[in-house]
Amino acid sequence: ALQHLDEITTRLRGRQPAVFLDFDGTLAPIVDRPEQAAMDPPMRAAVERIARSCPVAVVSGRDLPDVRRRVGLDGIYYAGSHGFDIAGPHGTHHEHRKGTEALPALDDAERMLREAVQDLGGALIDRKHFSIAVHYRLAHPADVAAIEAAVDAALGRFGGLRKGHGKKVFELQPDVDWDKGAAVRWLLRSLSLDGPDVLPIYVGDDVTDEDAFRVLADDGLCCAVLDAPRPTAAHFRLADPGEVRLLLL
Repeated sequence: ALQHLDEITTRLRGRQPAVFLDFDGTLAPIVDRPEQAAMDPPMRAAVERIARSCPVAVVSGRDLPDVRRRVGLDGIYYAGSHGFDIAGPHGTHHEHRKGTEALPALDDAERMLREAVQDLGGALIDRKHFSIAVHYRLAHPADVAAIEAAVDAALGRFGGLRKGHGKKVFELQPDVDWDKGAAVRWLLRSLSLDGPDVLPIYVGDDVTDEDAFRVLADDGLCCAVLDAPRPTAAHFRLADPGEVRLLLL
């Protein structure tokens, strides 16, 4: 993307940008334990600066209160739990109704998973309001199959859930037609930013961000943050959060 700034500037000419940013791996480096992730001051300053000139939303798999606390900026929008929980200035708040209906199944699955992986060192259960993330970044490679089997067992036992994948993580979410791409479209419509005079820009690093890349393939501009080559629907690539910050400048 940094080698195509002239092209990006041309696409922006006469249009207002609306910027959507993932958190982990995009605004903050990937770390071994989710609770250790943090934005550095230069990145926070870059996001704050761009938010003074256009709408900005952080779209994350993290819980809404968690990602709001880690970003720590007022005046922008936040979509937590892969977009199941959205909030912003002026009292904006939207929870997906069918996602709320799946909460009892998530509660039961969480209890089952905690018991199933308690003897598998390195497996981390990260319960969010609308999902359960089972991290295996710290697990022994020989245990990954057992961790995934536990996730599959919970998925088979409790209805209304689906299994997702990310960077060294399995995730159970409500089985409804909703993802980061749908959340971005909802925000664009709700904020009256879905006209031809707006250019949605989405930057993210994970496979869950591909849903947003596909949704914005024709009328947006998407950048995938990739530390290694993989297929992507994004228009451009960036290497790491440092390059994301340079793009925002």
